[in-house]
Amino acid sequence: MNVHTAPSVAKSTPALPSAKPESIGLSPVRLQKMRDSFQREIDKGTTPGVVSMVARHGQIGWFEAQGRQNPAESAPMSRDSIFRIYSMTKPMVSLGIMQLAEDGYLLLNDPVYRYIPEFRDQKVGVERNGILTYELPRRPVTIQDLLRHTSGIVYEFTGMSIVHRMYARSNVTARDITNEEHAKIVAGMPLICQPGTQWNYSRSTDILGRVIEVASGKTLGEYLREKILAPLQMNETAFHTPQENKSRLTQPFAKDPWTGDKVELIDPLEVPKMESGGGGLISTAMDYARFCQMLLNGGILDGNRVIGHKTLRFMASDHLAPDVFIETHLVPPGHSFGLGFAVRTQEGMAPFAGSVGQFFWSGMAGTFFWIDPKEDLFAIFLSQGPGQREYFRTLVRSLVYAAVE
Repeated sequence: MNVHTAPSVAKSTPALPSAKPESIGLSPVRLQKMRDSFQREIDKGTTPGVVSMVARHGQIGWFEAQGRQNPAESAPMSRDSIFRIYSMTKPMVSLGIMQLAEDGYLLLNDPVYRYIPEFRDQKVGVERNGILTYELPRRPVTIQDLLRHTSGIVYEFTGMSIVHRMYARSNVTARDITNEEHAKIVAGMPLICQPGTQWNYSRSTDILGRVIEVASGKTLGEYLREKILAPLQMNETAFHTPQENKSRLTQPFAKDPWTGDKVELIDPLEVPKMESGGGGLISTAMDYARFCQMLLNGGILDGNRVIGHKTLRFMASDHLAPDVFIETHLVPPGHSFGLGFAVRTQEGMAPFAGSVGQFFWSGMAGTFFWIDPKEDLFAIFLSQGPGQREYFRTLVRSLVYAAVE
């Protein structure tokens, strides 16, 4: 069902304009094939349900909810269902940092220790023959390093090195510590490499969240609400949701349909002590669509400018030097990384269609979005299936670009 035939969105979030797909250069036939593809996956038990959206030229041409919201219940997926968006939090926090840079509160080449003193004494861990030795960093970790994941900080689940295992043994994953306490734990860990030499997906954006708190004098949640969420009228995006929204929460399968492993996600009804800048937000399709349309518009929506267009273009540019080491599926062939977003640098190379200059990111539980300035298009895909996230990210890109006329 298309958005223009059956509108149904949360009343508290203003809907973006909608149009018939063919009027904005989207093929209704191809969009129906996309729906059929998702339905096949739902019928096979790959995912309980999905929400998909495609917008072009400032109007939504496709907005569809399919499957069930909770595999243990009969309620259908809804277009105002609430999702854990995990790392789709990162672009918002990165935008918050750039707002502070625009306002003169910080510089991107500032050392992180200027805001979090504990980072002044951080060492680089060098592993040789199973033994970790320490050396001094050749330069401090900067705010720009945090934005582009060249800090030397890691996530505990991205590798099995000694440094990764040190993270895993720490209290860094706790939700009952403050952002300040979390930052101090990370500052006490060795860096996995010299700053600026490798791209390592990491807790860097969580540290940016703490930098925002220090620089602004507000909690991260307060800052995001005041400077990004409220201006964009993203009224259902937050670090938790009230009990009355329990019936709208999307849930994953209890066990991964491919591996049988237990699936455990954060509880959006719980008020966390730590407001994770790297992955703590929940949102809805229309809420995130407003963020996407602002990005596609060059930083403005409904007359509210949240970031300068030159600053946004700077964020969506390639910020990795040619000699930076990257070995991850998160930055596919033909892509690089900017400040809070992955960016496409080549028309080919990747195993899916796209445009040079598009930028995007995703969430661990199965959410994904991208912005394509060349086609004046954005797309959102929402599900709650961690183990299937890579499959759907590739699938949805192929399906959407097949519909672009």
